[in-house]
Amino acid sequence: MNPELDQGLQAAIKLFWSTRETQAQKQGTATGAKDSGARSAVTGGAQMNGFINLVRDLLCKSGLPLAQVYCDKYVEIPGWYRPEKKWDLLIVAGGRFLAGVEFKSQVGSFGNNYNNRTEEAIGSATDLWAAYREGAFKPSARPWLGYLVLLEEAPASMNPVRAREPHFTVFPEFKEASYAKRYEILLTKLVRERLYDAACFLLSDATNGADGAYREPSQELSFQNFIASRLAKAIAVAKTTN
Repeated sequence: MNPELDQGLQAAIKLFWSTRETQAQKQGTATGAKDSGARSAVTGGAQMNGFINLVRDLLCKSGLPLAQVYCDKYVEIPGWYRPEKKWDLLIVAGGRFLAGVEFKSQVGSFGNNYNNRTEEAIGSATDLWAAYREGAFKPSARPWLGYLVLLEEAPASMNPVRAREPHFTVFPEFKEASYAKRYEILLTKLVRERLYDAACFLLSDATNGADGAYREPSQELSFQNFIASRLAKAIAVAKTTN
């Protein structure tokens, strides 16, 4: 991987785990009550800010003005099945919707959260493409969509999981697939079905992640491919508006 990208990812990983730790310690200090389990490190938000800022900075460094990248506010765009949807990062230039990116993480509670993330990813893209079909973003050409997932690397996320099949057989790729493998399958299919133009899948454990350690289990879903092969297209289109 490009050393600059690797260093940026390491910094984002460190910030993710340190933010979770800080939020877990601070949550509940005002009320004296803490959320149960890992929820105390989730309800505070901001864990993925390092990744959002990294992508924003790479975009701006490549020539996209900061004013065209939105990640703190003005991140709502119309939906078809709902009035609007907030995206984690938007690129809007010259009245044209160029790109939207979602940044998601999961630590613990792998079963329920995996299903929620799956439904959320499919639903967000389906809603957006229906709105695009109906002309919500005119005069925009087809926007670029990206999805990044950071998953905790732990025994519960890496061990095989038996699929329930009370009536019909699941597809073979899901047989004994761990939650990590299920995420990899999900993101790969989202891209190949063109619900998203690119996806990134990262693994990091709580111990080594504090030092910035991470893994990329799929080259197709690597961060370098996510940035270089996909977002470059959005940047090229944005420059034509200047």
